[in-house]
Amino acid sequence: MHVRLIAAAAIAALAAAAATPSQAATSACAARTLEVRLDTHAGTAAGSTYYKLEFTNLSARACTLRGYPGVSAIAANGQQLGSPAGRNAAHASRTVTLAHGGSAIAVLQITDAHNFPAGACRPVTAAGLRVYAPGATRAATVPLSFLVCSKTGAVALHAEAVTHA
Repeated sequence: MHVRLIAAAAIAALAAAAATPSQAATSACAARTLEVRLDTHAGTAAGSTYYKLEFTNLSARACTLRGYPGVSAIAANGQQLGSPAGRNAAHASRTVTLAHGGSAIAVLQITDAHNFPAGACRPVTAAGLRVYAPGATRAATVPLSFLVCSKTGAVALHAEAVTHA
């Protein structure tokens, strides 16, 4: 009788654990609850500048990010300049869980516009970046002055998948 009672308690405990929301059940971060910042302490290499885009969870609950941010260079009037950022698959895409106040980063590579033929690029000075968190449809604007190709085709921006900060 004692063994059956322990077995029944173990089954009940397993059922309760299965019904408890897990970390996997944490919902995706809503764009309105994320602060997007650009770490301007950039690194440079081989004609490119590397920045860290930081996504901070401002909501009271944990949320998740997975994948690549959408990034475009923009003019002062908000018009997109050139092609949107390509994806740099240097790191595998993983789900990042952000507690309240927690952050994730994505490395953004900006290739010097002078690396492209002038006719294929048409270099202009961007006023900033339009940044979509992975899976978001609402963008944040981040001020940054840099030279970018205004013609589509040449991809001067590349973003890595988000990772823990």
